[in-house]
Amino acid sequence: MNKTITIFILVFAFVGGFLIFYNPKPVSNTQQNWESKTDDQPPVTVTITPIDILPESKEWKFNIVMDTHLVELDQDMTKVAVFVDDQSKEYAPLNWEGPVGGHHREGVLVFNAVEPMPKSVEIKIKDIGGIPERSFKWNLK
Repeated sequence: MNKTITIFILVFAFVGGFLIFYNPKPVSNTQQNWESKTDDQPPVTVTITPIDILPESKEWKFNIVMDTHLVELDQDMTKVAVFVDDQSKEYAPLNWEGPVGGHHREGVLVFNAVEPMPKSVEIKIKDIGGIPERSFKWNLK
């Protein structure tokens, strides 16, 4: 009987301590799967997926995949891409983390975070594969 009470108290203390000290991290957008947006106008398919567009982040990052078999993808992504907020203000990228050319090109386009947090974000890319402008938009709120 004494062992049963001791085991019960230990289990109760363990469960109680776990519930008191367990602090789950809130789910943030970095844990969400942002929707990929694709523009497949020939001869190049471009797909963009937000990686990090959290209000607390200092930089916002977007994964960009370009795929073709017909043209060289050697554009300077920091010159052909812009970030547009919900007030139509445009922001130039900080940098491109990826290859310079090829037919299959993937990298990360990095921007300064925008404050206050916009209701929507848009990436515009100009002159890829002869298309004057491609637009990719996400609603945030």
